[in-house]
Amino acid sequence: MSVDTPMKTRVLGRGDRPRRAGAPTRRRRRISRIWAQMAIGLLLVVEIYPLVWMFLTSLKSNDDYLNHSTWSLPTTWEWGNYTEAWTTGHIGLYVRNSLLAVVPSLALILLLGTAAGFALQIMVWKGRSLTLLIFLAGIMVPSQMILLPLFTVYFQAGLSGTLWPLILTYTGTGLPLTVFMMATYYKSVPRELFEAATIDGASILRAFWSVSLPVVRNAVLTVGLVQFFFIWNDLLIALTFTNNQDLRTIQVGLLNFTGDFGATQYGPLFAAICINVFGTLAVYLFLNQKVMKGLTGGAVKG
Repeated sequence: MSVDTPMKTRVLGRGDRPRRAGAPTRRRRRISRIWAQMAIGLLLVVEIYPLVWMFLTSLKSNDDYLNHSTWSLPTTWEWGNYTEAWTTGHIGLYVRNSLLAVVPSLALILLLGTAAGFALQIMVWKGRSLTLLIFLAGIMVPSQMILLPLFTVYFQAGLSGTLWPLILTYTGTGLPLTVFMMATYYKSVPRELFEAATIDGASILRAFWSVSLPVVRNAVLTVGLVQFFFIWNDLLIALTFTNNQDLRTIQVGLLNFTGDFGATQYGPLFAAICINVFGTLAVYLFLNQKVMKGLTGGAVKG
């Protein structure tokens, strides 16, 4: 007859340590980390160097740009190029025109797109799926196909010579993507919030303004920033509907940038490009964190 012997246990002493990964494993991890850091450094150089080169070129004189190496530093730092670009090159006027076209368009896109996304995803009514498909079909229509008919319509309506063709076209072309993105974001919002608001006596408009907008504010900011870059960087629509210098936007102004007597002044030209690029870059960096929250907000189902 056998007797079960008790299991032997031993407390881990100070000298007993867990087994560590071997030297080859640690070496491979170190090499992988070095390669990753080198890749990140290369990407930073690729992204940042053109900006640095553009800024240094904006400080060169025309003679310095034409008669010296493209990669050389400025022999004289011409800070006056920025003043010349803003005044003589009319960049200040073009920036103002861009803002006058972007701000109303963006306000209409966000207001109508957010309301449509709320109605299509939160409210229950017949035909909402078909309506969403119609909006999605608008994403597939190239803007080049609608420019000539729109130009005829705006001319017959007497809107030529104003910024209204730009505002209306930007709003119409920006709505399909905005409605689709906002409807997607509203999927992550728990319906219990709106049910509770309805039980408390809130109307549809009150539920939209007081309940839904605070919840999806990061999503609205993200969509707004995406649409801002689309509109601000547009050239084709602005070039089609702006027929005089007083209505040119920043992109059309850069395309037709000339100095005195029609000659191209490369220093002021690159200064104008820097004003455009670094201005939009500053907007993105300022809103970067909220944009990241908005991009990930619609990926999780509430």
